[in-house]
Amino acid sequence: STDLTSTVGYDSIIQHLNDGRKNCKEFEDFLKERAIIEEKYGKELINLSKKRPCGQTELNTLKRSLDIFKQQIDNVGQGHIQLAQTLREEAKKMEDFREKQKLHRKKIELIMEAIHKNRNVQYKKTMEVKQTCCCFLPCGAIGDALLHLPSLYHFWQLFLKLAQTKSALEDSDRSYQQSVATLEKIREEWQKEHIKACEFFETQECERINYFRNAVWLHVNQLSLGCVQNDEKYEEIRKSLEMCSIEKDVDFFVNLRKTGNLAPAPVLYENYYNTQRNVTPARSPVPVPISR
Repeated sequence: STDLTSTVGYDSIIQHLNDGRKNCKEFEDFLKERAIIEEKYGKELINLSKKRPCGQTELNTLKRSLDIFKQQIDNVGQGHIQLAQTLREEAKKMEDFREKQKLHRKKIELIMEAIHKNRNVQYKKTMEVKQTCCCFLPCGAIGDALLHLPSLYHFWQLFLKLAQTKSALEDSDRSYQQSVATLEKIREEWQKEHIKACEFFETQECERINYFRNAVWLHVNQLSLGCVQNDEKYEEIRKSLEMCSIEKDVDFFVNLRKTGNLAPAPVLYENYYNTQRNVTPARSPVPVPISR
């Protein structure tokens, strides 16, 4: 800004840097929240694989496949827990980066605050001295007034005032010149420090953008790696299922539960009806009459 005491440009830079720091904090919080989700999901998978039955009465090759299935699900859960720890470590790195930049920037900001204050104080002092000089009646006007005085007494009185005014004006002018010279030195120093601060802030901003971009890139790579590792675990399950043999499992069950090598003999029909008809019934004894 053309206004010497203005800090509009500087304030805009500081606001942008603070916004950048806030953005880093938001990503840091995102990583922490994602870590909580990953850890919770991993623990739930482990509990599911250990506590929940899944084909526990199966036999032979399918049983082995299901055992591998549950083991790999457990491994996937462990992988998510490990990813959660990795995300927490990355969030801590982001926090350390933010605090490091904040600490370094604070030193520059304190220097700039001091030089802004010194500049504004000197500018105000210079303007006050300038105003003092402007308040003095011009010597030419006093000289014209001397020509119209009614008496010698008033002449000497005004002449003495003129001398005092010229002396005070000269002192004020010297003070004004000194203030302007001092202000110029301060302005040059402020401008030099302002440029140095802007260069430092620009370097910090480039570092922040680069670090932020790399952090997001690394985060995505970690997620991709987790997916690849999970797919490898799932591939182990698929391989075990390819080794699962329906015929072998059926034969295994038959051999395990068999009760003998012979089938039951056919149940033959026995004609009990005709056999009973060919048998001669025994004679009944002659009843003996009962005498009265």
